[in-house]
Amino acid sequence: MARTLPAFQSQVCEGKQTPSQIEAGAEILQDDAATAATRSSLTAGQDEPVASGLCSQTSHDKCCLSGMSTQASPQVHDSEPNSHREIGHNSVENAIGPGADVRYARFGREGQVEKEAQSDTNEKSMQQDELGTMAALASKPLCPPLRVRGPPSFPSPFRALFFRTSAFVLSSTFLAVVVVAALITSIPTLAKKVIYILTFRDINTLRPFYEEECRRADTRREKQRAWEHYESAENIGGDQEGTADDYPPTEGGKDRLLCDVGYYAKRVGLEVDMFHVCTEDDFVISLWHVYDPKEYLVQDASEADAGVNGEKVPRKVLKPQIRKPKFPVLLLPGLLQSSGAYCCNDDDSLAFWLCKSGFDVWLGNNRCGPLPNHKTFSSSDPRMWSWTIRHMATFDLPALVSRVLAETGIDKLGLICHSQGSAETLIALAKDQRPELGEKLSVFCALAPAAYAGPLVDRMCLRFMRQIPAFMFQMTFGIHAFIPLILQMQSLLNPRIYAWLGYRVFSFLFKWSDLRWDRELRDRLFQFAPVYVSAEAMQWWLGQDGFARHRCILFAGEVVEYEERRDDVAVKTSVETFMEPAIEAKADMPYLNNMGRDSSRTGDNVASTWWYNEQVPPFAMWVCGKDRLVDGQRLLRRFESGREPHVQLVHSKVIDEYEHLDILWAIDAAEQVFYEIREVLWKTCHVRDRCRVPEGCEGVPAWTSSRGRV
Repeated sequence: MARTLPAFQSQVCEGKQTPSQIEAGAEILQDDAATAATRSSLTAGQDEPVASGLCSQTSHDKCCLSGMSTQASPQVHDSEPNSHREIGHNSVENAIGPGADVRYARFGREGQVEKEAQSDTNEKSMQQDELGTMAALASKPLCPPLRVRGPPSFPSPFRALFFRTSAFVLSSTFLAVVVVAALITSIPTLAKKVIYILTFRDINTLRPFYEEECRRADTRREKQRAWEHYESAENIGGDQEGTADDYPPTEGGKDRLLCDVGYYAKRVGLEVDMFHVCTEDDFVISLWHVYDPKEYLVQDASEADAGVNGEKVPRKVLKPQIRKPKFPVLLLPGLLQSSGAYCCNDDDSLAFWLCKSGFDVWLGNNRCGPLPNHKTFSSSDPRMWSWTIRHMATFDLPALVSRVLAETGIDKLGLICHSQGSAETLIALAKDQRPELGEKLSVFCALAPAAYAGPLVDRMCLRFMRQIPAFMFQMTFGIHAFIPLILQMQSLLNPRIYAWLGYRVFSFLFKWSDLRWDRELRDRLFQFAPVYVSAEAMQWWLGQDGFARHRCILFAGEVVEYEERRDDVAVKTSVETFMEPAIEAKADMPYLNNMGRDSSRTGDNVASTWWYNEQVPPFAMWVCGKDRLVDGQRLLRRFESGREPHVQLVHSKVIDEYEHLDILWAIDAAEQVFYEIREVLWKTCHVRDRCRVPEGCEGVPAWTSSRGRV
């Protein structure tokens, strides 16, 4: 009597199930799940495909990522031998049934369809159409399936070797093609430079901040000569005028182009302390503390380890004369970057700028980023790389926040995230993920937030990654790190050559330019990118059924299309190019065909479903107007239109001339972004009486929440 889950899902997706059949199917699945749960177990060394449902999860997750429940999920046997599918909170089994919540968003419950008895035949027909559509949305696999890898067995090393070999050959070929294409597309720019040189003109005069770049270059040369002339850093000035006595540098001279945040902190008179944070799934990630060495008493390493009576003591403590601490701020980087991206513009780096403004700055990194580290697995173990952004959101971010709060003794912090870092936070704060995290944040500052995709995901090279099947993606990019050859080349190539190639490749892929950056520092910017990331995570972003296809981190493609129609947004790229299965199914989904015509129907509820509950912290957003990689303006419209009634926007700004990375590296980023971030952090600070007032914030009033709290 039992039927397999894939068959049931396919019928639901095609709209062939009536409500009564859906209920019966759910009951059958529940019975099968209860039976299978008592007799199925993971086979040692065998890869088991996990049902996507709405998201997938690794075997070493210590708690369910949907609401973090600790209950074991029942397992339903698939039609294939030696395989099973895990059914959790976000499954069709739990989503469809009498009085059940229907889940159709990428992560967790996002809406509720009430079953009410209707006497009118037309009303019943409409409800049937809506329920079938909602079930299709719920069962559509919105994340690439994540492989669950059991303990090693005899064939495991050979299988891993096969994928590593194929990935080395194919991904190297892919990388070579991209590099060659990037170099070819650079020829017109090079030709233009040659023409300017032959005609005795300086092409750099066309840059918008040419005079400021020249001034900064002259200042750096003066400081370099001064450092070379004097043996002691105490005799040199700081990186900015008027800071000679406040922040004397302890490093100087010619830039050695190191991938070392501590080195660049010393060049501006600051220091960086390194911490290691262990997540719930045993990943060890890096946490960096940027601080003013004049304010701390630093313990010797042996003294810090031994302490008094054998107890450990802090490596550094505030000096007794400093009565008030600084308010803590945590920064998270974007995709393929470490937090060094916040530290490579001298005093105009966001991390150093905030530290000197009067904040306690902490820099979080993503798992495996600068240096892969796990308590159990080695870097050659595929299980170490079996994770996506969901694990970063639900494990890494809470671990980093908790560690900073424990180190500072303050119960809330300000969170600043760029690109993927903002996506992690938006996922983590969702009401079915880690909403309690919002109680530990005074404000969430999103820089170029990655919630909706921009038109750039339709570029040929990125579209290729979206169209290849999941198995071919693994064949091409492996089941370990994503193209690790890039990181290995960093240790082999000259830093300037590596940075030049890095800029050319990133510029080709994402259409970025250095027009608004300090070009003399460009080689330094690309010492901190790229970093290690799992192939599974890149498949989540760019794969066949991931973010690039659905265009949203928390909604399916169908709902994104409806949002576009509701907002009357002119979409340049046709939705059909990334929604072919949904378009084919529309014949059986009259509800989708009527979207946008009748807002009184449940479709209005579908597009307006809340992502967040009352635990969400205040938001502040800075959006890049020329950002083609992500669409921050669409997210801003969602918040401003009231579709998220619990989200309170403290500040929002669209910078029309900015591209994706300009928000961090533009010469005028301090005036356009940093000053406003400083004001937002202080106005939302809930312990203003206990913390030092940041520089320039003396007259900033406290922000009052509409919910009656700061």
